[in-house]
This record gives sequence, structure tokens and C-alpha cells, in this order.
Amino acid sequence: MTTRHAIFAATALLLACIGSSAMAGQYWHRGHGGDWHATHHAIYELENGVALLEADPETDDGYKAPVITRARADVSRLRATLPRAEWRSASPCCYSRAPIYIR
Repeated sequence: MTTRHAIFAATALLLACIGSSAMAGQYWHRGHGGDWHATHHAIYELENGVALLEADPETDDGYKAPVITRARADVSRLRATLPRAEWRSASPCCYSRAPIYIR
């Protein structure tokens, strides 16, 4: 009985560790390198900064223009470092459908 309980407990612990939320993001970005998440976060922060500067009417345009231009160049540079998106789909793309005609 105790061996059976030990095996059951070890199996339950193994399954709990494999399916835990701490392991949820480990295999999602495989092949994108270690800094994929950091690159996306940097792009997000730069684009938010640009949006805040563009929305602020009290900030001088002479100050905003070079900052926005530099931030957009940084976003373009960061996007160029990311690999192309690889979409895996079991069904063909929606554009392969026959056209719908409405009378």
C-alpha cells in the first residue's frame, strides 16, 4: 500500500509541476531567442511614449519632433531584429475561399 501511495503521490506531483502556471510561458516563444519578450516590451514602451507625446498639446512641437522621430527609428530597428511570424494553421487562409456574390 505505501509503495502504491508513493507512486501515486510522485505522479501527481510530476503532473502538477508540468502543468503549473510557472511553466506556461516556457515553450511558447521557442526559437525566438531569449530576448524576444524584452524586445516586444521595448517596442510597446516606445510606441506608448510616442502616443503620449503626440497627444499632449502643451508640449512644444520643436521638442516633440526629434524625440518622436528617434523613437520611431528605434521601433523600426527593434522590429527588424525580430524573426518573421510563422503561422501554423490546419486550414487554408480565408482568401482561398470562393467569392460571395450578393444580389
